[in-house]
Amino acid sequence: MLTAMKDILLQIMLSGLFTFQIPLFFSNHLKSHGTDDRQQYRNLVVITCAISMLFCFGLSSVYNGMIPINLGILPLFVGILYGGRTAGCLLSLLYMVSHGLINGFSLSGMILYTGLPVYPLLFFLSSRFKRSSVMEKIGCLWIGLIPALMIILVSPILENKVFNASYDSETILITLLYVLFSIFNGALLVYFIEFVYKRLFIHTPAKSETEKTWLQQFIDMIPLGMAVVDKKGNIAMLNKQLEMNYKRSCPQAHTEELIGRAFDEIIKGSMEQDFLKHRVLEALQGIQSNEEVIRNDTNIYSTGTFPLFNEETQQIEGAVAIIHDITEIEKLKSELINIERLSMVGQMAASITHEIRNPMAVVRGFLQLMKEKSPDSLDHYYRIVMEELDRANGIISDFLSLAQTRIVEKEECHLHDIIHELSPLLWADANLRGQSIDLRLGSNVPNLHLNSKEMKQLILNLSRNAMEAMEDKGVLTIETSLAGEHIELHVKDTGPGIPEDKLTRLFEPFFTTKSKGTGLGLALCLSIVQRHHSNISVHSEMGKGTVFTVSFPVAEADKEGLPKP
Repeated sequence: MLTAMKDILLQIMLSGLFTFQIPLFFSNHLKSHGTDDRQQYRNLVVITCAISMLFCFGLSSVYNGMIPINLGILPLFVGILYGGRTAGCLLSLLYMVSHGLINGFSLSGMILYTGLPVYPLLFFLSSRFKRSSVMEKIGCLWIGLIPALMIILVSPILENKVFNASYDSETILITLLYVLFSIFNGALLVYFIEFVYKRLFIHTPAKSETEKTWLQQFIDMIPLGMAVVDKKGNIAMLNKQLEMNYKRSCPQAHTEELIGRAFDEIIKGSMEQDFLKHRVLEALQGIQSNEEVIRNDTNIYSTGTFPLFNEETQQIEGAVAIIHDITEIEKLKSELINIERLSMVGQMAASITHEIRNPMAVVRGFLQLMKEKSPDSLDHYYRIVMEELDRANGIISDFLSLAQTRIVEKEECHLHDIIHELSPLLWADANLRGQSIDLRLGSNVPNLHLNSKEMKQLILNLSRNAMEAMEDKGVLTIETSLAGEHIELHVKDTGPGIPEDKLTRLFEPFFTTKSKGTGLGLALCLSIVQRHHSNISVHSEMGKGTVFTVSFPVAEADKEGLPKP
């Protein structure tokens, strides 16, 4: 057993010895040449894995004629994952040839003792491996290593070479320790490779770790996308804002992957890539670019690039790029300009319509005088003209109500009282149409601060719209309820419903679904609701009807002393 333990420890040491030592030996060489090429480092890892693999084969052994002690498969799998398909194929071929030279080129031996069935899984994981965190990379290695070790350990049984072998407790213990040490050594090997990589390429020199941490926290708090690039245009530092923008297109990306990548890859597909790449190259040549606005299909960005100088030598050592998404700000500016224009047009329109009513009143008055002196055969003509004048006057009244900006006077009143005052008028309209009204007024509804005149207009408009939408025998339902912090008023009809494409436009001025509608009724309702700091919504199902819901916030003073519903 002692001999077996020595062989296992020797294999563990050989499987990682060269990988542990050679990257450190070349670290000064990589730094002195200023290289930041991740591929060169991976090639170095592949070479050290190949050397470790050969030494493992040279000093391999078999315990008790059953357990092959050869951990060359560990550096093989590490090399496949780090090197990719081409390097992995070369390492696999080297491993197979080494096994054949030492153990013979039997077909079953080449398949079983080398763990060959697991190789495709490693090649499949290699692309994902490069984008993973350290723990995920260790997991990828274990996914291939554990089943490969199982296949190798049972290979003597599968080849029927151990007919009379007895698996005593000592053999089982050696097998278990061999597997556990192999798994642990694989995790340690990947961790060390990633640790060396970060020390060589990711961590930049700083005056102190505390100052570097403070600097990173400071740029992370800035609500702008910021990136620092080195002389080659590769990312040396970036803040959370720019990282979040990149992760919208690549959610699986990690910060470690972004460091060292070309700047134009980070902004690829998110904005004018060539423009910013050109500006960064200019900054690396000492040309400063102040705030510039660029646009793509959907977004607007404010950008700036500035060179970074060495305080002692005054040489350019990099550049900083600042990117700010100002899409919402530009939209807000545009909306403010439109609001100012619409406000001016609204004031002019209100003045004009108010002046139009005076000559219309004169015209209607003379028409009535002319009607009295004209033969009865012309009465229907006068009636048509006066009805159209009344309709035009109604449109002007609705428009003036919609355009008014005065602060309404409110008083404490009960919503149910307003509904009861309106109910005779609503029942009269319903009876003329052959319809019915269902009042469902909830209990424990507190008083509200309302303008009763506007509330009557709101309820009347919603109710008449509902009646006009229904045929005979329709039912208009007016319901109130206390829902948490709000009082809800529901006006429901049993009409045909409103199509989905028209629901979003219902509250637009002059948009109507009725042949003789003005399109101002619901816009006026929305204006009243907003003046009461409330909300209005609509829900409709084709063939079932439509429900308008007005939600009034309940003041704390109004709710005191009321029982919970």
